[in-house]
Amino acid sequence: MSKSNDELYKINTGILPKDACIVIVHTIWNAETVNKLLDSCIKTLNRYEMNNIKVLQVPGAFEIPFAIKQFWENYSNKFEKPQAFIALGCVLRGDTPHFDYVCKALTDGVVFLNLHLPVPTIFGVLTVDNQQQADDRTGGKSGDKGEEAALSTLKMIEYKYGMRQ
Repeated sequence: MSKSNDELYKINTGILPKDACIVIVHTIWNAETVNKLLDSCIKTLNRYEMNNIKVLQVPGAFEIPFAIKQFWENYSNKFEKPQAFIALGCVLRGDTPHFDYVCKALTDGVVFLNLHLPVPTIFGVLTVDNQQQADDRTGGKSGDKGEEAALSTLKMIEYKYGMRQ
């Protein structure tokens, strides 16, 4: 019998700030798949009473790190600064090396953000060979990566606040 994601992640809700601002940046490409990720991500955050969610849309996965960096620079000194970012998208392999370049740039960008911002950026972007693999990861046989991105976010916020104690 497999455990649910909630059991695997074991979120300590007592540590989580209830007013935490969580910013989701998602792509417009592959909208049907990305909207499934977004919906499950938001539902999961709401289940843990995280309701201060900002949603930004960018053209494609390549633009996600820039949007996150700009949002942080514009809002980090304001009262409601983000506690975490979630990158959501779906990059499907095509017939050209474009897939490899986009995936590498996005991965490098998210790593850079995680090393330079004082808040986590969660990688919730599907990098798949075909639509079936995307479907399998948005509530199919391979789980729900939108839910997993939300739970990873909560775990990282918990980790950040738990380290202060």
